[in-house]
Amino acid sequence: MPRGTYVHLTDTGPVEERFQCAPGPGGWRYASTRSDGARVDLTVDSVWRQIRIELATSAWLIRGGLAGHDLLWVRHPAPPGTTEPTEHRERAAGFLADSPAFRIAVARHLALSPAEDRRVRLVHVQGPSLSTLTVDQRWRLAEIDTYETETAPLPVERYEVTDLSTAETHAFHLAGDVVLEAPALELADLESPPNLT
Repeated sequence: MPRGTYVHLTDTGPVEERFQCAPGPGGWRYASTRSDGARVDLTVDSVWRQIRIELATSAWLIRGGLAGHDLLWVRHPAPPGTTEPTEHRERAAGFLADSPAFRIAVARHLALSPAEDRRVRLVHVQGPSLSTLTVDQRWRLAEIDTYETETAPLPVERYEVTDLSTAETHAFHLAGDVVLEAPALELADLESPPNLT
């Protein structure tokens, strides 16, 4: 069960995300808390569909997941009860947010072969207010490099993600269920190896 710490390099300084993740009987689960008070709880099924998510900041909360081809979610202030929650529905493959959990889930769900790419629609959750924006992206598995370790070879995948509305592209590196490197993100500590299955 990988546990560790990611560091988000924000404009106001570094923010730590302490995480743990593990495969389960029907999928995979990721849970984390951040030094700014935000938290993430993501559960995927056996084909890495985001079936249950909870994203929280000190002021806002989102709960949702995939139901068929639609992504459903409710957004409301935290604590609840101060105003009526807002329900949303979008034809999308899943959520994307600052947490590396969502890059992992999308990459594994797409199950790309080397040099293969695919267009995907996602709901991007942003900032302390957890505002949402639907985005269309093209994900490409650019290459896989294998590194020898003390226990077993470690395959590291490099993904290229292009925003189709701006043509901006960024890359990130993934090993199993751990993001090794991404823009404005560092893996600061890893207590156990990634799950590679």
